[in-house]
Amino acid sequence: MKLATYKDGSRDGQLVVVSRDLRTAHYATGIAHRLQQVLDDWAFYAPQLQDLYDALNADRARHPFDFNPAQCMAPLPRAYQWLDGSAYLNHVELVRQARGAEVPASFKTDPLIYQGGSDDFLGPCDDIVAASEAMGIDFEAEIAVITGDVAMGTSPEDALDEVRLLMLANDVSLRNLIAAELSKGFGFVQSKPATAFSPVAVTPDELGDAWRGGRVHLTLQTSWNGRKVGMCEAGPDMTFHFGQLMAHVAKTRNLRAGTVVGSGTVSNPGVEKHGRMDWPKGYGCIAEKRSMEMIQNGKSTTEFMQFGDSVRIEMKGKDGHSIFGAIDQSVASLHEAREDAQREAQAEAVQGTDASVGTGEDA
Repeated sequence: MKLATYKDGSRDGQLVVVSRDLRTAHYATGIAHRLQQVLDDWAFYAPQLQDLYDALNADRARHPFDFNPAQCMAPLPRAYQWLDGSAYLNHVELVRQARGAEVPASFKTDPLIYQGGSDDFLGPCDDIVAASEAMGIDFEAEIAVITGDVAMGTSPEDALDEVRLLMLANDVSLRNLIAAELSKGFGFVQSKPATAFSPVAVTPDELGDAWRGGRVHLTLQTSWNGRKVGMCEAGPDMTFHFGQLMAHVAKTRNLRAGTVVGSGTVSNPGVEKHGRMDWPKGYGCIAEKRSMEMIQNGKSTTEFMQFGDSVRIEMKGKDGHSIFGAIDQSVASLHEAREDAQREAQAEAVQGTDASVGTGEDA
């Protein structure tokens, strides 16, 4: 089944069930109001939501409406944990090769994972807001899972049984802030702003045989300013599958239902053509493009994102139809975002005043 969360002015939104073709939706309020509620008692709620999903797909639902991704928050608007890995070792190797650094042997047996902010996820069409273009604004096209309860010490194979939902992610990075942060030895904070997720989260069965071995064997498509820059295969080059990532972070602690685990930038290795490296699948982040340029030409020329730029991340099934819907974002300045928020607040205040006056006259 496919689930989304609609904006309603609250922090957690309203849970909706979305049809397989992403054309229609139905509020799930007769079953559950929020996705976290469902995750906390999956065995009870999931069968009821599945029934509604089946009815929606069969045109038997009582109150369907047109699905609008722009009305979506992240499927799980705020989560107990956001743990993002770097499961595609090629990404790590490429970036390090560009700066003349080797990949430690331990990276091939022990995944890299950091803990990001999870209290303020972005919806699929929300702006990427930054204070300055000089921060090095970059997108990162990823896949993520939402887990059930994962007990401490769970094996990678058993951890896969706790994958409840999958979705796409744009793990935004501020590249020019990363080096200074990491040099302190404590990890990312300022250099990792809010992460965006696809309009819908889907249960693994929606992927059919494309979900196997803890990996999604489909193509992740990325477009920057309307130009396709990545057609990366998500399955074959994922060094650590999702079960391994989940087991890694559960080695010394429990993971509670509603934990979100990311794959890191989906990345494919290059091939040598006529003595020159080439990357036919493109890239899922600008940092990779800059690394490719450094390896090919000895210098990076592609700039990071500017205000007004757009990025679109999407994955289609073997039938050519979008599975998760698209992350479709633009970059906005913090100043612009604040002005927009002030205008919206003023408009809401005026509407509230007009409503109060109208009520008084009617009385």
